Amino acid sequence: MDKRDIYKAVLGMIDLTSLNGSDTYTKIAAMTGKVNRFHDTFPDYPLPASICVYPNFARTVATTRADKDVHVTVVGGCFPASQSPLPVKIAECRMAVEDGADEVDIVLALNSFLENRYEEAEREIVEIGCAIRAVNPAVHLKVILETGALKERGLIEDASFLAMEAGADFIKTSTGKMQPAATPEAAQIMCDCILTHYKKTGRKVGFKPAGGIATPEDAVTYWEIVAGTLGKDWLDKRLFRYGASRMANNLLSALEGHEIKYY
Repeated sequence: MDKRDIYKAVLGMIDLTSLNGSDTYTKIAAMTGKVNRFHDTFPDYPLPASICVYPNFARTVATTRADKDVHVTVVGGCFPASQSPLPVKIAECRMAVEDGADEVDIVLALNSFLENRYEEAEREIVEIGCAIRAVNPAVHLKVILETGALKERGLIEDASFLAMEAGADFIKTSTGKMQPAATPEAAQIMCDCILTHYKKTGRKVGFKPAGGIATPEDAVTYWEIVAGTLGKDWLDKRLFRYGASRMANNLLSALEGHEIKYY
């Protein structure tokens, strides 16, 4: 594929995100409205894969979106620090799915993982997954590793396998709330682990780079990592997402040949 084709495809893999302390129901409804009207202005480009918000806005997006193929994604489990009791995390995620969330992004419990209490970290993922799938068996669970806190290749590998074995449908690099966020090096390690897991189990786990991704060049970098490591089956929004809202306008600008500030 040439770069223009990649740019266009990536537009359909973005989780269009608003995670600001100043978010309001009106602002989130307005963002969803822009997605609803996108094809009025850009009929030849795909809609984003999902709209990603805090859990309290799940119902706002679910009741405002015009196309259910655009999923409702929430960051749950007391994002971004994941520093709350497990029952609180479970309740938040379950309530979001009850309100219409199709996908839940949670953060690996680093308070357990970084002290080598892997069983506790795994148990959190398993219990959250069970709770949300009891509400909607089709819901997707993404686990954010926060790779910027994992300084060694071995830790990223351990976190990747732990999350996948605990039932993650996707593994995601970062929250975007700490630095470094997504890096090509971490992405490569995670994709290597996904491939190993697939060869061992036959289960395809998705990949989502997020945090600090903004340019069309960034889009191509991560596309090439996924394509080169996992192959064409993963070049689909069902298995590949970008957490990169700023990149949407930049991709549109590159495709149209002039600055676009649609989103």
